[in-house]
Amino acid sequence: MDTSKKLGSLLIGFSLLLLIILVIVKVKVDSQETFLCKLVEDDPAISMEQCPAHQSGTSWYLTVAFGVAFVILGSGIYLLAYPRGKEKRAFKAVDAGKLDDDEKKVYDMLKQHQGSCYQSDLIKETGLSKVKITRILDKMASKDILERNRRGMTNIIVLR
Repeated sequence: MDTSKKLGSLLIGFSLLLLIILVIVKVKVDSQETFLCKLVEDDPAISMEQCPAHQSGTSWYLTVAFGVAFVILGSGIYLLAYPRGKEKRAFKAVDAGKLDDDEKKVYDMLKQHQGSCYQSDLIKETGLSKVKITRILDKMASKDILERNRRGMTNIIVLR
């Protein structure tokens, strides 16, 4: 199980626990407020506007708490249903035996970079000259292993 699914499951569990606790608290608060209202109703000296149950902001706090719990629940469901991991892209099958050492080096480097890389980065990371990289890429493009796409002053190399 990847990290986003673990986190999603954890958030769902936490939010369900929080919702259960909030329901228990809500039932308890409602019964206490009902009791207070009955006491005020039975006492003619106190008006309903003076009832402590009507003057407290507890219902708003509980409403906000329920909202937060549902946002956490929604986040957990989202993380569980739509994991954000970099999906491994399937590349065209290449017979590594038909590649020379430099071509294998370039091919492996492109796979490490999820199938695409700037040509200038290939030059830096392999330590090969611009001319040598260009020749290797031409050879690999003719074998239909990769393609070069021009981007401004550089090329993006993409595995097929």
